[in-house]
Amino acid sequence: MSAPTPKSRTGGFSLPEVMVVVAIMALLAAMAAPSMSTMIKRQRIKTAAFDVFSSMAFSRSEAVKRNTSVTLTPTNSDWAQGWSIADANGNVLRNQSGWDTITVTGPATVTFLSSGRVASNATPFQLAASGVETEAKRCVTLDLSGRAVSKEGIC
Repeated sequence: MSAPTPKSRTGGFSLPEVMVVVAIMALLAAMAAPSMSTMIKRQRIKTAAFDVFSSMAFSRSEAVKRNTSVTLTPTNSDWAQGWSIADANGNVLRNQSGWDTITVTGPATVTFLSSGRVASNATPFQLAASGVETEAKRCVTLDLSGRAVSKEGIC
């Protein structure tokens, strides 16, 4: 009579091993969540600043191309709600929607002359989100030649 052969072990993980891995993953996710939300807020500010910057460049080029003044006007006097770009004849060239979580301060309007220059010394645009440190703010300025510049930080 021969001795019984031991059962071969099947592959896989035991329940305690799986629970340890899940606990470690949960701990890492909990540590990463706050920095992820800050990164998302920073990216939203960066995207909004690019929208302002590109609208300035578009308005300037349209003013030169059409040989007339082009004006950016905020929606309901609030840049955070969006803005429209119109030429001197009142033709709306572009509309931009706003953002819910970002605050934008800027001049009442921005007008580009047919030469591409700014009609008056426009105050800078300051973009920020609630609960974000100073480094996450962005500033978009215009020089008198009409060139827009975007930089990180406060104005």
